[in-house]
Amino acid sequence: MDLDLFLHQLHFQNDLVTPPNWEVNWDDAPLPFKIYRHLPEYRLSYDTPLTLQDQSMHEPPNLKTLGDFLWYVYGLSQFSQTAFPSSIDGESVQTLQSFRRFSPSGGGLYPSELYLYLKLDELPNGIYHYDVAHHRLLLLRKGNFDSYLSSALGNRYSLSNCFGAVIITTMFWKNFFKYHNFSYRLQGLDAGALIGQLLEVSKCFRFYPKVHFQFLDSAINHLLGLEELEESTYAVIPLSESKVAHEDARGECSAAELVKEITKIKPTHYQRSQNVLPFPEIAKLHHATLLESTGLIRGLKKCEEKFKNKPKVALPKAREITKDFAHVCQNRYSPEMDFNGQRIDQVLLASLLKESTDSYRYANDFDKEENQLPRVSIYGCFYHVDGIPNGAYRYDPTSHSLLAIKEGDFRLDLQAGMSLHNVNLHQVPICLHLVGDRTYHKAELGYRGYRIQHMEAGMLLQRLLLAASALGMNSHPLLGFDINGCDDIYELEAAQKTTIIQIPVGFHRAKSWLVGGMHS
Repeated sequence: MDLDLFLHQLHFQNDLVTPPNWEVNWDDAPLPFKIYRHLPEYRLSYDTPLTLQDQSMHEPPNLKTLGDFLWYVYGLSQFSQTAFPSSIDGESVQTLQSFRRFSPSGGGLYPSELYLYLKLDELPNGIYHYDVAHHRLLLLRKGNFDSYLSSALGNRYSLSNCFGAVIITTMFWKNFFKYHNFSYRLQGLDAGALIGQLLEVSKCFRFYPKVHFQFLDSAINHLLGLEELEESTYAVIPLSESKVAHEDARGECSAAELVKEITKIKPTHYQRSQNVLPFPEIAKLHHATLLESTGLIRGLKKCEEKFKNKPKVALPKAREITKDFAHVCQNRYSPEMDFNGQRIDQVLLASLLKESTDSYRYANDFDKEENQLPRVSIYGCFYHVDGIPNGAYRYDPTSHSLLAIKEGDFRLDLQAGMSLHNVNLHQVPICLHLVGDRTYHKAELGYRGYRIQHMEAGMLLQRLLLAASALGMNSHPLLGFDINGCDDIYELEAAQKTTIIQIPVGFHRAKSWLVGGMHS
């Protein structure tokens, strides 16, 4: 198997990576959450605040605030029931019931899981799993792991200054059962959207997170007791009550050496599927991404897109968003045929773009926050936006302006490129595309760069979704679109860039569904 060819087909010819006769066995589908058995449990309060606007009532991290934090990050927030015409006869009705969370997931399958390393007075120090189904913590491993985790992160960050860390993993089968190899793209985006939600919730709770994409995979998985080809870590995010300074790496450490420091654990869990199929292509690609030594942790050079002789459209000052963050989360969802074509004014567009990019700065293991240049950019095709000619543009956050790439109405091309016509793009005035490096920084990051790029796209995606909700609109992330066609519209191939995800944004009618909040 040629990994470069596989990733090329996964991105540009995804019909070639999924068997033409692939059928989803819904009767043997896994649960959208992991259920551990026979572990010590610590219940979290269901008395969750339904507003996060008042910043004056914050307390130091404790079990109550941690439970509220986890619920807003990844808890079951809503139960919904949607009716569809039957695919059999078109006359009878089928219903789809699902549990929703505040961050989106492809097909509502939620392949990501949350683990925590905690040092709180009310809990034994140790490693926990956030049991989403029961809103509780389950103790996997007791002890202080400051030194172990710091070493696994390359000794660039001291866990002794933190009250804990969030570890985000991916369970491969949870969406491979439906999407086959295409699930690899979804897993990175899902993890990124979850990180984006975590970073925004952290602001409300005055926590200071730092996102680590690079770490000793086997060492972290060993700490959690994971079977590496079933589930693996995608991000480690230390949490502190104040900013922790970046540290220069001290010495080199290998995963093989580190795992000897702690014993192996094998907790049991239930996932419902009886017949878990192999996924050899994803397994091989995943194996190629693993870091076995901290000497392999790399930085990234700053790179800025150059656009010569492209006219600029200056955008007006953005509107200040004052809505309660909890209200914004509760009102965010993905419309389908509900967009109504309502016109957008320049101030609304400017507010959407500026709010999304301003909130995107975050502490990470690549660059210093104050000097950060985004590695994922926002492009868009606009139609009937007041004062802006119909066409394709790139948003320049430095000058808060649009760079005109092509004039024209591209709605028909974009609609024709969709593999599933569940959104009418003719009723959408803003169709955004997130764009990244065509080589996914392979020279510096190897094959790990592909999943990191999708995670960063997912993080920006979540900021866009929340900004749209705060402005009274909503948006629907789409992966079933013609990437080559979009790259042609934006003239990206020559610039060594490519589109990653498509996001229609606009006003909409109320969705025809029954939905209720899951909180006390």
